[in-house]
Amino acid sequence: MKVVHVITRLILGGAQENTLLTCEGLQRRGHEVVLITGPALGPEGQLFDRARRGGYRVLELNCLRRAINPVHDLPGYLQLKRLLRELDPDIVHTHSAKGGVLGRWAAWALRQEAAQACCGAARRFKAAQVAACGRPRIIHTIHGLAFHPYQSAALNRFYIAIERAAARRTDVFLSVADAMTRQALAAGIGRPAQFVRVFSGLETRPFLEPPSPERIAQVRGELGIPADTMVIVTVARLFHLKGHEYILESARRLAGRFPQAVWLWVGDGLLRERLERQIAGAGLAERFRLTGLVPPERAAELLHAGDVLVHASLREGLARVLPQALLAGKAVVSFDVDGTREVVTHERTGLLVGPRDVEGLTEAQARLLADEELRRRLGQAGRDFCREEFDHERMLDRILQVYQQQAALLPLQGGLRS
Repeated sequence: MKVVHVITRLILGGAQENTLLTCEGLQRRGHEVVLITGPALGPEGQLFDRARRGGYRVLELNCLRRAINPVHDLPGYLQLKRLLRELDPDIVHTHSAKGGVLGRWAAWALRQEAAQACCGAARRFKAAQVAACGRPRIIHTIHGLAFHPYQSAALNRFYIAIERAAARRTDVFLSVADAMTRQALAAGIGRPAQFVRVFSGLETRPFLEPPSPERIAQVRGELGIPADTMVIVTVARLFHLKGHEYILESARRLAGRFPQAVWLWVGDGLLRERLERQIAGAGLAERFRLTGLVPPERAAELLHAGDVLVHASLREGLARVLPQALLAGKAVVSFDVDGTREVVTHERTGLLVGPRDVEGLTEAQARLLADEELRRRLGQAGRDFCREEFDHERMLDRILQVYQQQAALLPLQGGLRS
């Protein structure tokens, strides 16, 4: 089977790691894989080095960028269409908003061309029928949705209109959480039969197998964190809607109650300098550690070096750090947004708090900081749930099942390549 994945940019992020794990798994199982991506612009780091070690082709299109700009978008669409025509894939699997829209439109245009060539220009109705069941099959993973309550209604209407049009050129949606399916359908995007939930898989072993106590002590020492300190970890880009300001306010309220607590922020982004000024202004510079960008493979040991994970993002599909922390046996406090409750069950695998509820966020952290047995119980329950549900091999099995189901719909063209 020949599969082309399209994603907007290979920064350090959940959608990107998901995509690379899928490409690597397909390559390992004997399928032909090509990854098309845009440049990794911005301060969030890049995953090109890992992608190029994966054994599959990686093609970078400079025009494939996150921001909407006709100067880039039209050439990006035309380049994608040309590449897909040359590659002639069985499956086009798209990710992210820009890559998803342009990639699906380009793949659908090729299907229409092939159908018209097969049926003749005078038989357009039959050509449309042939296009509906032709190659390439078009699959899109919803890692998150471009529309949300924290931006203007006009911009949301624009994004929804684009996504509705792209949905008519999509065979299957893979949602990383049922919440994404519900939100898409509520906005008139797609039909229920198009959607399949596939949790975003992880390499679970580094999280399930903790480093030695000596290594954890070394990691803490490198961060200037004493051994007897409670560590509250947040893993997220330092960016808008990631909720760092709520964590900072909760830390200001908790600092006097828990003098041995330290907040560890893993990640970087455009808001770093602003947040550092706010931390200093609150008199908490000695209570915070900001790592900046770290290699993805360090995420496990940083979580193991902590005691609690706090996640205060206002919008996520399903944040990968939640199952990562639970696999590491760490209790979680999170805002109850989007797909969060599909992995964090309140009072069973973690504590859920309403979005922007600083008082609730503060008290949830206080409960966990004060109660070692509660931390252990929640972390263990989360570990038991996530060890199978979020394994990347299980994700790949589910994706391949969808691919094979799509192969069965191609009697006119002899199915997909084996």
